[in-house]
Amino acid sequence: MKSECTHAVGRLLFLTRPFLLRRCLFCMIVKGTIPSFKVYETEHSLAFLDISPVSEGHTQVIPKYHAVTIADLPDEYLADIGPVVKKVALATGASAYNILQNNGKIAFQHVDHVHYHVIPKTSEKDGLILDINVSWPQKKAEKEELAATLEKMKTRI
Repeated sequence: MKSECTHAVGRLLFLTRPFLLRRCLFCMIVKGTIPSFKVYETEHSLAFLDISPVSEGHTQVIPKYHAVTIADLPDEYLADIGPVVKKVALATGASAYNILQNNGKIAFQHVDHVHYHVIPKTSEKDGLILDINVSWPQKKAEKEELAATLEKMKTRI
């Protein structure tokens, strides 16, 4: 991480990063303080089997950089992790799988370190179980709503 951060959150992360690294479960796995079943590793990423899998081959893929959300992760780590997720998904041998990445507590993020779940789906009863009517609450969006949302998002890019 660069020694100067002008963004307030970035500056806070920079100042507290050594403390976070000592307390973060995934950072301790990266350092080898906590053992893991390593599936694959690069300079910037680490993949290891989930210790509470929802299906055989359920794997966590993490950056070796401590970032709480994807917005905090430097782009070089993001660029590295995508191909690792793909390699791990193929290594499970499953033709169907879910790739899950959550940001924030209300989005179901339980470890404050960016991570991707690679969850093989070999039957309707294993892996991630979603009910489209319950777990994916769709609503009809009017064209005007979509256009307004698009404009808001474009101003933020």
